[in-house]
Amino acid sequence: MLEKVHSPEDVKALSLEELGILAGEIRDNIIGTVSRNGGHLASNLGIVEVTLALHKVFSLPEDALLFDVGHQCYAHKLVTGRADRFDSLRRKGGVSGFQKRGESEYDPFSEGHSGSSLSQALGLAAANKLIGKEAYTVVVVGDGSLTNGMIYEALNNCGDKELRLLIVVNDNDMSISENVGGVHNHLTKIRTSKRYFSFKYRTERFLRKIPFIGKLIEKMLRAFKRFLKNIFVHNTLFEDMGVKYYGPMDGHNLKKLVNIFNEAKSHNTIAVVNVKTKKGKGYAFAEKEPDKYHSVSPFDPEAGVTAAEKKTFTRVAGELLCERAENDSRVCALTAAMCEGTGLTAFSKRYPERFFDVGIAEEHAVAFAGGLSASGMKPVLVLYSTFAQRVYDQLLHDVSLQGLPLTLLLDHCGFVDGDGITHQGIFDVSLFSSVPNTEIYAPESYAELADALDFGLESDKITIVRYPKGEETLKEEGGETDEEWFAYSPEIQKAEIAIVTYGRVSERARQAAEILGARAGVLRLKKIYPLDFEKLTSLLRNVKLVYVLEEGCKAGGIGEKLAAGFAEKGVKVLVHAIEGFVGQGTAWELFEEYGFTPENVAEEIAAELGNE
Repeated sequence: MLEKVHSPEDVKALSLEELGILAGEIRDNIIGTVSRNGGHLASNLGIVEVTLALHKVFSLPEDALLFDVGHQCYAHKLVTGRADRFDSLRRKGGVSGFQKRGESEYDPFSEGHSGSSLSQALGLAAANKLIGKEAYTVVVVGDGSLTNGMIYEALNNCGDKELRLLIVVNDNDMSISENVGGVHNHLTKIRTSKRYFSFKYRTERFLRKIPFIGKLIEKMLRAFKRFLKNIFVHNTLFEDMGVKYYGPMDGHNLKKLVNIFNEAKSHNTIAVVNVKTKKGKGYAFAEKEPDKYHSVSPFDPEAGVTAAEKKTFTRVAGELLCERAENDSRVCALTAAMCEGTGLTAFSKRYPERFFDVGIAEEHAVAFAGGLSASGMKPVLVLYSTFAQRVYDQLLHDVSLQGLPLTLLLDHCGFVDGDGITHQGIFDVSLFSSVPNTEIYAPESYAELADALDFGLESDKITIVRYPKGEETLKEEGGETDEEWFAYSPEIQKAEIAIVTYGRVSERARQAAEILGARAGVLRLKKIYPLDFEKLTSLLRNVKLVYVLEEGCKAGGIGEKLAAGFAEKGVKVLVHAIEGFVGQGTAWELFEEYGFTPENVAEEIAAELGNE
């Protein structure tokens, strides 16, 4: 069946029975592809029927379909002309694991972060109204995203009932509207049937034809229906805000989904449909452990995902926090709906009273941590670099301005495998180095990670410790002169070239220095901000060229700060860093694409000196 579907028009032509067959084929395709390439599995398996019903009822791309976060869009991609290249999912040059503007006319926005979709959808719907376009905007929001404050800002702006906007709330974990026993379930079953809607319309048409009293009777019946509903069913948040609401309903029943979406569409106004789905639907391993199968690396679909045994920065950070919490009852750990992804599962079990998962609410997490800090606790907030972009205001106003200490561990810094343009951790240094009373560390090894964490727990400032996804790269100790917060090769004091770097690209800098020979040395920063220019300029007093190799954003990065400092000393500085957004691929493919190979670094340095 999937081979016959090349566009949403092909989906619209299928019967409900054929859609059911297609749903099964889509699940098989998703499981097979993700098992080879890695990706988001459980959420995509759970949303298949909802996606097909939306494509059946609405007319894409004339109508717009957005997925909050976007990591549940695989079925959408498979039925919008991308099935023949879906095997390239998350690979360099391949299909993105998220909706991606420019990849297809069926993806109106590039998604990747939670909470922004409803605001975007409101903008699209408002624009349609302004230009007189009779198109619908549909946005699918997971219940987890309802912990994000931006969603409520957008809901608060849903006052224009003339907007053609459908909000599909995908409830796959917690109940949004309270279920009140069998009466509620029975009423829900009746209210989502095609027979109910047909009877409702026939009755309304009949009453409107009765002279004088027809409209009055219709109003009275509507009021009586609301009265009964208020007795048996609690109002939802959406109804309290004046938005038309349907559900909750079975998100895997194609017939009911098509009926309810047609009903919501017929009113040409803002409406919410609450669907109940099962994460991991159709794959027993993922149904049993949906969190484990949320985002996975390649695995054997017959055996399921096996526990990773190798050490990583993420795993070591979690172990270190457990050790520090054992010795200090003030140590608390916080995350934003990323307990397993940030290595905090063990901490959450051992110290549940000191573990706080605030949901997808990074801004709240920082302000909340500020409150803990103000009361004498030692909060450690662990976030992915890309999601930490949201916390700038809170870090500045609610922590730094208050003179409070806070330790912020940033995982997935630098190039990130697979997830692509929205998840690259390259902007944090530029952002947070502008926050007063902030120190930033970039350990290359697990030992340096421990040192940086300990320093943060005893500091009276904001301490940011950034590290990549994956393993340490510093394989052998020794060979460097090790100061407290930087290390350097023996050649550095006599060399004419100093390669200054930090983090996991340090190994590439050392290899480039080997290519250049004795005239080049490496200075590796462990504490990357603020910089001690007095020590650095003294150490590098004989160099002709400072070459900065930085796996981060060039604008506002450490390289530019070094260039400004050394300019006063008359030392030439060349910065090799990242400019603009970065697409998808493995970290090693991206290193090559952006010129982070030892050979390229050596060539750039030689060319620069050759121009003198």
